[in-house]
Amino acid sequence: MANSDREANRHAWTPTREEYSQIWNESRLSIPPFLRIPAAALTAFSIGMSLGLMHGSKTAGLRFRAENAHRLPTSTTGWYLYHKSKNYHLALGGVKEGLKVGTRLGFLSTAMFCTENLFDVYRGTKDLFSTVMASLAVAGGFSFWNRFSAAETARTAKKGLKFGLAYGAVQDLLSLAKGRPVGYVEFIKRHVGKATQLEEKTT
Repeated sequence: MANSDREANRHAWTPTREEYSQIWNESRLSIPPFLRIPAAALTAFSIGMSLGLMHGSKTAGLRFRAENAHRLPTSTTGWYLYHKSKNYHLALGGVKEGLKVGTRLGFLSTAMFCTENLFDVYRGTKDLFSTVMASLAVAGGFSFWNRFSAAETARTAKKGLKFGLAYGAVQDLLSLAKGRPVGYVEFIKRHVGKATQLEEKTT
């Protein structure tokens, strides 16, 4: 009896091929949230890791040169050990900064895409307004966490707004190209259709 109940529950939660295809077709960028969010986080982490690696290794190299400027080696063996130690500090500094920046970008990306999906579910539609609200919410949380001043908070919110509008507009254009409904576009169509019908009735 227990096995049959578990089997029934498993089948109840397993989507059919048509339902699975519908999930893909109706999702943003044609990628379901359970794949889109991890992929975005991984992409953001990779970008942050690359940027942090370059910046961290450069900073570590400059710091190493400054700290050892007064004791430069005078022999071939000394120069060999100098460059070996320098390369070690370059690699260590790059990896540390890369992990730091990558983790930060990955977390912000995950927060933004999760919040965007929550707004989509709550509003029952997918459009740039959910993206803008998610971007502003994450920008506000980031500013609060870092205790930014009012000016810095406004600057961060402005960047979040620009990103939300740009990224949301790109997603909406792709949705329209795929034939998926976009919330505000459908709203405009309904009101234009009603206005047209009223004009036809009055004429």
